[in-house]
Amino acid sequence: MIKQLITLGTLFLTLLCNAQINAVTENGDAVLLYKDNTWKYSNESLNETVEILKNDTPFTKAKKSSFLVKSSKTNAGIWINPKDWSFSKAKTDSPSEFQFSHKQLDVYGMLIAEKTEVAVEALINIAYENALEAAPDIKIVEKEYRTVNGIEVIMMKMKGTIQGVKFVYFGYYYSNAEGAFQFLTYTSQNVFNEYENDMLNLLNGFTEY
Repeated sequence: MIKQLITLGTLFLTLLCNAQINAVTENGDAVLLYKDNTWKYSNESLNETVEILKNDTPFTKAKKSSFLVKSSKTNAGIWINPKDWSFSKAKTDSPSEFQFSHKQLDVYGMLIAEKTEVAVEALINIAYENALEAAPDIKIVEKEYRTVNGIEVIMMKMKGTIQGVKFVYFGYYYSNAEGAFQFLTYTSQNVFNEYENDMLNLLNGFTEY
């Protein structure tokens, strides 16, 4: 997904000055590229830093999550309860590596793993900007740092509408030297409160191996 969101190979270079390059992403956002390989949005409002609070509660995998689904791209893995969840390899043209589906509930998940390392704070901004393309009314309703199986991630919940369906994305975002990870669960808004714990049980299976 990261390659689809902002890839240097797809940037249209327009001007070089003052040790920076003005460019446009494939989504139409103007950005500034610097010689130290950093970048920022030209629109300063998109660069505003909002403090993300830390949830000190440790999150760990559920006892019944006994099967480890391993990424072949990076060192990320997902512990699942095979009685509740099924999984499959995504199609080759899909940005996700694995897709998950609850066996009884209308709840789904996906693991997106890329070898490109991106600062996790930038990763959630990229994810939000990408989500806006599909759901112009999408809103971030909650985000915080969490420690999941000893790994610090950012948890983010987003609500929006796609083709008349009101949905919730509830996910963990993480980055390290191996790459960047988005582990997302999703369902419709009207059943989210009922299924939130089931989604959390899947999310808390996130680990490194």
